[in-house]
Amino acid sequence: MICVALPGLAISTNQGQLTGRGLEGFYRAGRRVLSRCQLRVAGREPLAVQARMTTADCARFVGTLRVSPQAGPDPDVVVERTRHADGTERITLNSAAVRPLRVPVEVALGTDLADLGGIAWGNPGPELPASVHDSGLRWSSPRGNSTVTADPPPTDALASAGLLRWEFALRPGGSASIELRVRPDGAGPLRAVGRTATSPLASARASGDDPRVQALMRTSVEDLQALLLRDPALPSHTHLAAGVPWRCGPAPADALAAARMTLPLGTRLAVGTLRTLARTQLRGQGQQSGMIPGPLRDAGTHLPPGCTGTEATLLFPVLLAEARRWGMPEAEAAELLPVAERCLTWLRTTVGDGTYLRDPHPGSPVRCETQAHAHRAALLGADLLDACGRPGGAGLRDWAGALRAAFRADLWIDDVGGGRPAAARTPDGRLVPQLGAAAVHLLDTGLLGGGELAPGLLDKVRTEQLARLLGAPAMDSGWGLRGLGAKEAGHNPFGHRSGAVRVHATALAVAGLAAADYEKEASALLRGVLAAAEAFGHRLPEMYAGEQRTDGSAPLPHPAACRPAATSAAAGVLLLTTLAGIRPDAPGGTVTLRPMRSAPLGEIVLTGLRVAGAPFSIRVSRLGLAMVEEAADGLQLRA
Repeated sequence: MICVALPGLAISTNQGQLTGRGLEGFYRAGRRVLSRCQLRVAGREPLAVQARMTTADCARFVGTLRVSPQAGPDPDVVVERTRHADGTERITLNSAAVRPLRVPVEVALGTDLADLGGIAWGNPGPELPASVHDSGLRWSSPRGNSTVTADPPPTDALASAGLLRWEFALRPGGSASIELRVRPDGAGPLRAVGRTATSPLASARASGDDPRVQALMRTSVEDLQALLLRDPALPSHTHLAAGVPWRCGPAPADALAAARMTLPLGTRLAVGTLRTLARTQLRGQGQQSGMIPGPLRDAGTHLPPGCTGTEATLLFPVLLAEARRWGMPEAEAAELLPVAERCLTWLRTTVGDGTYLRDPHPGSPVRCETQAHAHRAALLGADLLDACGRPGGAGLRDWAGALRAAFRADLWIDDVGGGRPAAARTPDGRLVPQLGAAAVHLLDTGLLGGGELAPGLLDKVRTEQLARLLGAPAMDSGWGLRGLGAKEAGHNPFGHRSGAVRVHATALAVAGLAAADYEKEASALLRGVLAAAEAFGHRLPEMYAGEQRTDGSAPLPHPAACRPAATSAAAGVLLLTTLAGIRPDAPGGTVTLRPMRSAPLGEIVLTGLRVAGAPFSIRVSRLGLAMVEEAADGLQLRA
């Protein structure tokens, strides 16, 4: 159970006690400031009866005790612990006894002040000695220091045992509370970005015939707010951390992808993400000039690791172009345009006189998904350049047309089943035939003006074939889209990109299939991931095992998955807004609606979205008809 309000975390098991084992503890900026917080009441640990997340940054634990000898089989003290990511914990004792009680309370505390990376590798270091400090305890080491203060102050503090003690008199029906505050020395209260009035994300809501949509939208927005980080150089700029607990820092490709999926919540996150990454863009005259740098990422069994810097560089102009359609102010778009131009120049320079874009590493294959990213960047980039009166659009469109023709000839494998896109083409010309979730990027073509989508790399016949393949049992696990088809060599249900269900890829598949009018396949994937979300308490992990869904089964968690993760939380927003098919063109003063006509979840109402800088609310009926209930003045609706 992970409470998140970055840079604060609190990681617990469902027993409530922090024992110092594994990842348990309170964290601030990647350092464990408290690893152990063990409560004893009347000399015993409370019996854990319930543990649940109440919000993204808060967990509530309930335990019971029999304290008085006359209590019989029923508990007479209920213990509630409310734990927050900001480093506070409130312990409340509630008496149900018929007589007054005197209840001793002990809290044993400890920490190793280890960093999260060392803990993940199993090297946290020993627990440090404590000293009595003010109304609590303090720990210090060359790695940092930490203090726990208590309100009310303890009646006794034993540094050698790391122990705080109280004794409370509880009248019948009465209660008593202790509040513990954990923080590094000198640090002020944690001010999480998502919990302030300046949060860049609108607090959208969903309701309708399917009660799960309300919980998914609420949890997705809360998790996104909890993952927000401020740019240290410019605190007014915010972006998303990749995920908790393993990836609490920024990941350029993930940050851009998540900001794009959350454009229905406003464009301020897109602006902050683009500005933050703009300062990382490589300059100079070298081969990588214009790139947004990023690390390598595992690509599964059949391909070498891919360059997320390539993906980020291609996503930058796409996010800028689409954010402008959703209502990014023209002044902000103009400020970021030179960075997007350098990304597009890098694309054309790297392709050179050839047709395909390879990763900037010797011997890299021609990846299917990279061509999809590049094609989309060229078309949306050309649209952006034309709209802003900048040259270069015609050349990008010409190259995109040549790429479409070459892709259809070179990277499609014909077979008796109708064919499939190749995953990649190796430098020696061999096609990699395995079908995986990376193919969904062929359906994600991007938004142009007037509510139109950009053309894709596939023609209509091959798009239909891809839709059929993605909807087949080998790819659709019943819980979402597998990273690699179940019949492919090297399939592993727990493989990061060789069989596990990745929520981001599934959401892109649902959106792409719906936009291409393959609603049967889109609806099946949507229902599957919604069922998985319910099993995970509506906080979707980054990935989970691609085991086949059967009656009475549940999705298997992946032990290395981030939860929450930026792309999976953002995918929740994309999944629900796909039902409404909102395609805005704020510069043109229009919004086009293409709802899913089959209404797979019945009626759905989305409120608190933002289009053209103003609140936007829409209702989609059980007949698949959309009705706008709130919109910016002067925004023209197009069906």
